[in-house]
Amino acid sequence: MKVRKLEVHRRLSDGSKKKVGELAQNQQGIFFQYDKSYIEQHQSLSPFTLPFNESLHRGPQEPHQGLHGVFADSLPDGWGLLLMDRVFRQQGILPHQITPLDRLAFIGQRGMGSLRYFPATDYEKEQDGRLTDIAMLGLEAQQLFEGQTDDVLPALAQAGGSGGARPKASVWLDPDNPHKVSTLAKQGLSPWLVKFTSKNLPLGHEEGLCEAAWLTMAADAGLMVPKWELIHDTGSSEAVAWLALQRFDCSQEQPEPGRLHMHTLCGLMDADYRKPSMDYDDLLKVSQVLCQSPAAAQEQFVRAMFNLFGLNQDDHTKNWSFLMDDAGQWSLAPFYDVTFSPSPYNQHMMAYLGHGSEPPVKAVQKLAKQANIATWNQAKKIIERVVDALQNWSEIAADLDVKPSTKKLIGRQLDETWKANKRLL
Repeated sequence: MKVRKLEVHRRLSDGSKKKVGELAQNQQGIFFQYDKSYIEQHQSLSPFTLPFNESLHRGPQEPHQGLHGVFADSLPDGWGLLLMDRVFRQQGILPHQITPLDRLAFIGQRGMGSLRYFPATDYEKEQDGRLTDIAMLGLEAQQLFEGQTDDVLPALAQAGGSGGARPKASVWLDPDNPHKVSTLAKQGLSPWLVKFTSKNLPLGHEEGLCEAAWLTMAADAGLMVPKWELIHDTGSSEAVAWLALQRFDCSQEQPEPGRLHMHTLCGLMDADYRKPSMDYDDLLKVSQVLCQSPAAAQEQFVRAMFNLFGLNQDDHTKNWSFLMDDAGQWSLAPFYDVTFSPSPYNQHMMAYLGHGSEPPVKAVQKLAKQANIATWNQAKKIIERVVDALQNWSEIAADLDVKPSTKKLIGRQLDETWKANKRLL
């Protein structure tokens, strides 16, 4: 039966819950109405595109299939949608029969961020709370991603609702003993996102190692990155290691973590993440206004330079997020999904004042000014710090056991990128 109406709730950082409002759908579209008590006690969930009042607001037809961006952020893309569609198909429901509200009901309480949807499609009842072998989840995810199976085990359906194109699972684990995990909140465990690998990924089973290297170099450049670990001994998978990232939308641990409200740039501005729809200039302005902090824009400028010299060209609008605490204060989420990711056309998804690659000095100077960086000399020192961090690639790759051939291939492309942009130094 089609879902026509959902209550939207928010889990606060102390673990308490608050009704936010209601979503409803008819032939005219999808509508949302804030709850009066939420407006009286809390702040807007999406201050740029969703009016903060008791009126009925219809979601835009594009780019989120009629959903308001803040609720579209609860839905996965890529890998998570593949899992969801397979589960619906196992129940005799075809993807074109599924509405956005059906998908939100499927996510229920399992989404990233603080928002929850009721009544939820209850897949948790299929889990009995016992620990699951992470190697089993990884191998099944790999087989599903590579087209070797169509069946989705309940544990993977429970854990696989996060965003991104690559196979992953949101689980509760002990980083000191990460091989047994829970797909439900469990005493003594903390929430992490584990990224699996596949031979079909651009860097094959070394994807996790290379992302770990990029996170290391980003941290060396002074950037805020998620806490991460590598999970070795991946069972019968060909992976050397999987990358696990501690969930930064969870504010505290046991027994059930509180949550911070998380909003992507894509959802905040109703942008289409599949297209190069925004510019770093837009990102800097949004960060300043939302976070009300010059430091936020300065951090984003450093990230922009790291993406430029680090060949992270998959810098689309879903890969930038903001967090809101219970008092309504916004801050930047850590720098995530940052890795070696060149595009076939050598173009960034996020433009540098209209330039998809090799931005001229004048463009970067304008971005630095927009980011409240006092002088160009100060901006150049920031860029030099980024370049210095990236020059440690070979040493870091060796420490992580990246294959010599991969190390050489990536090193050559980093060197070419430095030469193409060294006029900025």
